[in-house]
Amino acid sequence: MSLAQLHYTSAPEGGSDAPGARFTAVSPGVPQGLLKEAEALLGYEPPRDAPPHPSTAELAALPRALSHTVLSDGSRLLARAVCTGVDHSGRWCAFHTHAVVIPPGAGLPGGALPFAAWEDPRWAGTAPADGRIAPLDALGAVPSAAGPLGTSALTAFATTRSARLAPFLAAVREVCEGWHAHGGGAAGRLSRVFLVERDSTDVARWLALASAALPPGYAARLTFTTYTRRPGSAPQQVVGVRPEDLGAPAGRGRPEADGYVVLGDPGQPGADDRAPAVAGPADPTDTLRTWAAAAARVWLAGAPEVFEAADALPDGRLSAGALACAALAGGVELDADGRAEAAAWARLHARALDPALLERVVAALCAAEGPRTATEAGALARLLGALGMTAGPATTAPLGALVLTLAVRTPSAVPELPVARLAGLPAALRQRLADDLADELRAGVAGGGADGAAGAPTLLRVAGVLGVDCADLLPGVAAKLAGALVADPEGAWGPAVEAVLEEQFELRTGLLSSLDAKAAEDPAAAARLTAVVPLALTGVQALPHLRMCAGAPWLPGPAEGRVGALHAALRASGVSPLAEPLVLRTAVRLVWGDELPGAGEARRMLDGTGSDAHRVAGTWRMLVRAALEAPADDAEAPALAPELLRCFPDAIGPGPRSALALLEFAGALAAGRAPAPWVERGLSLRDAALRHGPVPPPVLDRLASALAYGLLSEDRPDGELYALVHGGDPGLLAAYATAARGERVGERLRSVPAYTADCFAAWTSLPGATRAWDETRTALLEKVARPAVRALPAPDLAEVERRLEAAGAHRAEEFRAWQRESALSRFGRRLGGLGRRS
Repeated sequence: MSLAQLHYTSAPEGGSDAPGARFTAVSPGVPQGLLKEAEALLGYEPPRDAPPHPSTAELAALPRALSHTVLSDGSRLLARAVCTGVDHSGRWCAFHTHAVVIPPGAGLPGGALPFAAWEDPRWAGTAPADGRIAPLDALGAVPSAAGPLGTSALTAFATTRSARLAPFLAAVREVCEGWHAHGGGAAGRLSRVFLVERDSTDVARWLALASAALPPGYAARLTFTTYTRRPGSAPQQVVGVRPEDLGAPAGRGRPEADGYVVLGDPGQPGADDRAPAVAGPADPTDTLRTWAAAAARVWLAGAPEVFEAADALPDGRLSAGALACAALAGGVELDADGRAEAAAWARLHARALDPALLERVVAALCAAEGPRTATEAGALARLLGALGMTAGPATTAPLGALVLTLAVRTPSAVPELPVARLAGLPAALRQRLADDLADELRAGVAGGGADGAAGAPTLLRVAGVLGVDCADLLPGVAAKLAGALVADPEGAWGPAVEAVLEEQFELRTGLLSSLDAKAAEDPAAAARLTAVVPLALTGVQALPHLRMCAGAPWLPGPAEGRVGALHAALRASGVSPLAEPLVLRTAVRLVWGDELPGAGEARRMLDGTGSDAHRVAGTWRMLVRAALEAPADDAEAPALAPELLRCFPDAIGPGPRSALALLEFAGALAAGRAPAPWVERGLSLRDAALRHGPVPPPVLDRLASALAYGLLSEDRPDGELYALVHGGDPGLLAAYATAARGERVGERLRSVPAYTADCFAAWTSLPGATRAWDETRTALLEKVARPAVRALPAPDLAEVERRLEAAGAHRAEEFRAWQRESALSRFGRRLGGLGRRS
């Protein structure tokens, strides 16, 4: 296939001295539209510092612009532009551009890559003298080994740019993948890469490095230009730019302002103040970063054949794992991330890989120097577990020794320890490792290793493989592991813990016993643990507290069902609270958590389990608090008080005992069962309770309310009102006034004449006894009694007077005078209002 060619040359237009350019030769059949589009891509501007009359040597040093660009019809334009001196006037730069058109979907003949045309001698430096174009059926070839793009030259160049190599490869790959993912458009997250280099040959070297690392399909379609004065408007994916042109305004503006990646040589003047120190994708994925690092190390080792070897593996050279495996097999050293990726990839493809290749990869993994990360250690352990029958002892023995050593040093990094593979290692090897690691292993088990208690299970499994005796350390490990599991079930539980519990019966027994004790201390934490961790509780161990917590449906719920949940929890424990009273405490804390049971719940708990279990378990304290801290309107609290005093006479201290006696009296008074004297006995009990310490406010409120309503009743014993008035207790008097103002008293005043008469008689009694009483009774007569009497119908009013006459003639006379006083007061107020209006 002969390539269509274009020759574009600077020349004066119309015979004038003005600069200009035109096509000087074009292959037949090239569409006019393509020529018009290509014309904007084929010009050349010399560098800003180019000499006005360059010599032959200076011309050779000027940058060459090799460009590869996609046109609108899908064809691609591969062109080389060079400066040829000055034009006939001696004032303007002269240049010549030779270009070929690659049809849509086709490539260069022979599969050559576009960058390889850099040093092709078939590029023309001038237009054909007669305008006739010689056929061109090939362009681009394998670069010469001794040329600027040979392997030795590229390796040396990569070494000088080592800090920027991996970010550059990651950036170019992201550009290519964005182009492929969007059907050939630059719609990816990263659309262009700018290369800051003074020498265009160095830009070509960058392109050669990238093209070798990428698959041929990517490299063949990568668009680029090795030089341009206007980088902002360059349409290619990789743009070579000199430092002084990096900020040149054009098209879409300054490249770095557009957020594109800029790479360059830190040794160049003007580069560091424009480009980032290390450039690359703004946020590369871990896989992309690992691939780029491995590809960079391949070039730094001078082994580009590794890329071809990776292509022969499953997933190809774009797979970070495949490239890492090919690099290790080819003798290229990788960092810990690269080795971890190689081990992970080899595990997935162990059956498909050539055994000899797999052996070389494993040998390189084992021989690597430098620190091992947790990620690498885990990947190596999983690789060993996957090898199975696919690898021989020459492969598994060194890898097993490495895995065991890493497991001792960083046990949490290898939770999935392949015990079956390790147990199959040669006995001599295991004995040697046991001799070398025994002290370190036992110290790690005793202290939990560098990873704390979570590392001990792995260390115990290593000890089992190596035959190191750690039986004396198991109780301590069980206790530490139990604490870690209760504190953080998700973090502490894992494959290593599960496996070691299956393998070591003594550790499992000790752990479950420790967890049972932890469940008794903190049932809620144990319930969270058993909800997350699949503990097997089958066996001969009792474990009553742990069984109660496992899958407990009796966690705090509706109050009406909590006593039933308590008995369900006790049944789940498998033991009777009479035989093991502490399970009662665990069950109570499971069901109620930090809350107190209601007084009714406390009564049913006491009836259902008996006092002996509560006494030993210490839950009687919660029952006492349930009674004393119950709301003042809880009708069951007073009935609970005498039961508690009867059941725990020796356990309850003086303070709570006095408060319970006070609560019992208040309840009896409210129920009308308390014998006289009320006020004297109530205040005496209250003062006795207060002498032993604070009394819960609900108990004091309940007493005050019971006394107040008792004193406001018609059935109060004689002398109780006198005791109220002369007792001088301001709190009780205030409670009396508050109760009298309540709706309960007001309703009776308006509906029961006998009660109205009784209250009037009470509130007019003992005038002058105390100032507080006078203020209270006067306020009650005016604010409570008078509105109620005023609303009474005539028959009820007459009944009030009759009742008062029966109590004494002076009572009825006082009532009538009080009423006249009321009428006169209203009349006086009316007259006063008329006077003010006059």
